[in-house]
Amino acid sequence: MSGLGKFVEGKVVGMRQWTDRLFSIMVDAPVEPWNAGQFGKLVLEIDGEVIGRPYSYVNAPHERPLEFYYITVEGGPLTDRLMKLKPGDTIHLAPKAAGFLVLSELPQAENLWMLSTGTALGPFLAILKTPDPWPRFKDLVLVHAVRNVRELTYRNQIDRLLAEHAGQLRYVPFVSREETDFAIQARVPEAIRDGRLQAKAGVDLTPSKSQVMICGNPDMVKDTTDTLIEMGFRKNKRKDPGQITVENYW
Repeated sequence: MSGLGKFVEGKVVGMRQWTDRLFSIMVDAPVEPWNAGQFGKLVLEIDGEVIGRPYSYVNAPHERPLEFYYITVEGGPLTDRLMKLKPGDTIHLAPKAAGFLVLSELPQAENLWMLSTGTALGPFLAILKTPDPWPRFKDLVLVHAVRNVRELTYRNQIDRLLAEHAGQLRYVPFVSREETDFAIQARVPEAIRDGRLQAKAGVDLTPSKSQVMICGNPDMVKDTTDTLIEMGFRKNKRKDPGQITVENYW
């Protein structure tokens, strides 16, 4: 008996290759409703073994097709196969999404900071494409930290959001391994400590005014969280509301 019985069947309807390792896959599948910022699971049966990994939705809940942004892992059994899929191929998904990187988990604040590395940009795009954040926050800052300029993906969507919410949304790219005339060349926690990020965004980053969502590689998440705690921020918990909400991306 196949181990795919608890998953729903979907069809690949599109693929996009951003770089040699960064891909987006678009899927049509009957998943259950979810909240922007949550993640699903993509599943393939490979050599008789069911292999699945969590990936955040890039599309907002009202948008179709479903879209997932991922980086290939050297020797990874799932991503090696994902990148070879073509429109019309079958893929399975978990029917229910999961995760707490959602606006409903955040206390009210004046501004919202969304700090991401790499493919962790995805859940923040999903959130920003909904109507929910705009009445809640005076200012929103989207940070995308990558190694090389070519990894600053989804610029068309970001530019459209910037145009639709001019004066309310700020986009601050970080590029660590190339010099540019537009991006910060530093690690995110370092740029918070020395004030470069706040100056670039033109928005206050203080416990009294800010909510901070952090998603990405565990080192960035930990070091940024530690930096914010040193500044007086606290982790956000349901029974003890604070200002920092995090999700590691692997």
